[in-house]
Amino acid sequence: MELTWHGHSTWHVVVDDTELLIDPFFDNPKTEVDPAALDPDYLLLTHGHGDHIADAGEFEDATVVATPELTAYVEEHFGLENTVPAGGMNIGGTVECGDAWVTMVRADHSNGIENDPDYAGGMPTGFVIGDKKPTQESDADCTTFYHAGDTGLMSEMVDVIAPYLEPDAAALPAGDHFTMGPAGAGIAADWVGADVVFPMHYDTFGPIEIETREFVNEVKAAGAAAEPVVLDGDETYTLE
Repeated sequence: MELTWHGHSTWHVVVDDTELLIDPFFDNPKTEVDPAALDPDYLLLTHGHGDHIADAGEFEDATVVATPELTAYVEEHFGLENTVPAGGMNIGGTVECGDAWVTMVRADHSNGIENDPDYAGGMPTGFVIGDKKPTQESDADCTTFYHAGDTGLMSEMVDVIAPYLEPDAAALPAGDHFTMGPAGAGIAADWVGADVVFPMHYDTFGPIEIETREFVNEVKAAGAAAEPVVLDGDETYTLE
């Protein structure tokens, strides 16, 4: 599994021959990628805030994975026609996306869709992406990536995501103000039980600028077994 961070909360994930793009927002200082250069098979959207769906319209051929409310919005406003399953999915569900299995999980956040009071965004979410379907039986051969979305600390990380979905890697918001800050992300790194954790949703604009060393220190202070890895924008990490 290849994980590429394009700044903010935008991740490009490759599972065998399947490409997934999460929260497309390329107007951020960490990326130099032209979204037109990407051709994902699936477009995963955690929630409706502009800094997570702004570039969704660039990917008309991609199949959308999002809540029913957000799916309906991007269908109407961005002209996206392909969804899985038809009409969207919801928290707790798992769908097969090519060579990947995508499970939608909770995120503690708000979810209005700016400038359009006629639309509710549904619940904000995160995603757990694996190369095998999750079951109650632990599978050491399964490779799994947790994208936490925009969230604060929540008990589901330790009660559900860690024991049931067993992420090997996790991308955690760390910019504070609108999500967890470095301290909360450090605790989350311990709770989710991943082997490696990445900070995201930071440095895009003033209120969420941080020193990434704080994230590294807080992961260690929490006693997490995870290795904190700070990626450069557009850098790829191979998860084996």
